[in-house]
Amino acid sequence: MPTHTHRFNSLPPYFLANIPEKKRALIAKGVDVIDLGAGDADLAPPKAAIEAMRTVLDEPTIHRYGFGLGLPAFREAACAWMQRRFGVRFDPMTEFVPLIGSKEGISHLAFAYVGDGDVALIPEPGYLAYLGGTLLSEGTSYTIPLRPENGFLVDVDAIPADVAGRAKILYLNYPNNPTAAIAPREYLERVIRWCAERDVLLVYDNAYSELAFDGYVPPSIFEIDGARDVAIEFHSLSKTYNMTGWRCGWAVAKREVAAALARVKSFVDTGQFMAVQRAGVAALESWATFVPANVATFRERRDAAVEAFGAAGFPCESPRATMYLWLPLPAGVPSTAFHERLLEDEGVIVLPGRGLGEGGEGFFRVSFITSPERLRAAAEKAGRVLKKLAPG
Repeated sequence: MPTHTHRFNSLPPYFLANIPEKKRALIAKGVDVIDLGAGDADLAPPKAAIEAMRTVLDEPTIHRYGFGLGLPAFREAACAWMQRRFGVRFDPMTEFVPLIGSKEGISHLAFAYVGDGDVALIPEPGYLAYLGGTLLSEGTSYTIPLRPENGFLVDVDAIPADVAGRAKILYLNYPNNPTAAIAPREYLERVIRWCAERDVLLVYDNAYSELAFDGYVPPSIFEIDGARDVAIEFHSLSKTYNMTGWRCGWAVAKREVAAALARVKSFVDTGQFMAVQRAGVAALESWATFVPANVATFRERRDAAVEAFGAAGFPCESPRATMYLWLPLPAGVPSTAFHERLLEDEGVIVLPGRGLGEGGEGFFRVSFITSPERLRAAAEKAGRVLKKLAPG
């Protein structure tokens, strides 16, 4: 067999990829597994999306290639939603790219802008698609630690000048996975200025824009002056509409940037199944009624998780967005060891911070994706494991 390429060998393990098999093995042994690992809620998509899928499946044309164009109605619905939600306008034909989930678009974008000798600026801990796209493009990753003392914000002013001079892309994700941090508008303004001064493309991953609480309304990066010149923004139906497995998302940007991503995609896929895009239209049209009720469910789960994990011995703040708690571990308790012990002893799955990069060490992520009762049970179990592992 031929040897693997340098690009392949540079990829780190993808931590979540092994969890389903471990979970299956435990369930086969009769273990009652509580899975708080992936950001994958046990809630239903909008009924309108399901019905839209059913309605079009009998249409022969819906089963043909969508190619890069896809379903024009999906482009139009998503751009109309962007205008309604954020007050920003994009041409659905030239400034919009339909995606097979935002993950693939985020990964593939690097192929157009990052090559040998170029740098991509990557928050750590962070979504591993940022790193994967960079490494597969033979670029160099420069990781920027997200720390509680600066609100888990990427400190662009701390990036060394020689690194900034080679940077092509800065990945940014607020509301943030995994830390649940949110970014003040003045911070986003500063980042846009920084990117404009250095000709860096700002890749804004806005997957959690609709999962916010307590009156907080996350912005689009395009609400900030100057963003249209330097940014591309990614959206997904996954978290907002409980449609993770449907793999449907989009990107918006000025014509040149959208065209670059579309060109890369023309060589690697032939478009999302158009019936899924039709369901996406229905989901977007249900936004005003579906999302508030869905967020209310997540708010109840958030409150239960915060209370329960706090009572179990974990310092815990109530996040204003996302579906995550980012919880610190005591010094001397490695996040992977905690994850493994919690899984083996108690059948509870959490994501160790180390699984999202070295910068995540010292923390673990809880996804409040199940009922308050199950969250309380998981927190109690986690507290027992903490007492076993914590020094003293």
